[in-house]
Amino acid sequence: MPNPIPRRRDAAVTRDAIVLSARKAFARSGYDGTGLGEIAAGAGVTVMLVNRYFASKEQLFAEVVAEALARPLALTQGSLSAENLGRTLATALVSITEAGSTPLEGFLIMLHAASNKRAAAIGREQIETGHQSTLAATLQGAHHQERAALVMALVSGFQVMRQMLELSALAKADPQVLINLLTPLFQQLVDGNRV
Repeated sequence: MPNPIPRRRDAAVTRDAIVLSARKAFARSGYDGTGLGEIAAGAGVTVMLVNRYFASKEQLFAEVVAEALARPLALTQGSLSAENLGRTLATALVSITEAGSTPLEGFLIMLHAASNKRAAAIGREQIETGHQSTLAATLQGAHHQERAALVMALVSGFQVMRQMLELSALAKADPQVLINLLTPLFQQLVDGNRV
């Protein structure tokens, strides 16, 4: 019987499969609810191989969070340079939380991270050096860091209430009404002229 040809290993493909599996697992079950065995099974590898690529679950989580936040939907260069950033942010937020849509994996990962002190610290660091920093650099005037953080808080609170809890007044609202109500809130934080 001839020897089977060994399958060629591709380190980048294996690593990507592990990160993708971990991203789905952390979004579904959070940091505490996800085990390395589940991640390994989802990637079609062994736990030993996961440990070879990532020294710990914490390191893998940090990689997943960084990757999940690397491609923002609303805080793109195009949207940040928009003439009416408040309306641009409001429109993007209402769009990604429309009825029947699935919450974004990055959002779910960050939401679940709040229940674990170390996972929350990793998430906070990624937000502060990523989205918050990007937005704060765009804002003019006093308290730009605080205003950027308030935008992040408004976005996440709206996502929880409209998309996760499906608060009737938000989930069933006319999208244009929500955009019109959110726009001045975002614009005041963006402008900062009343602070």
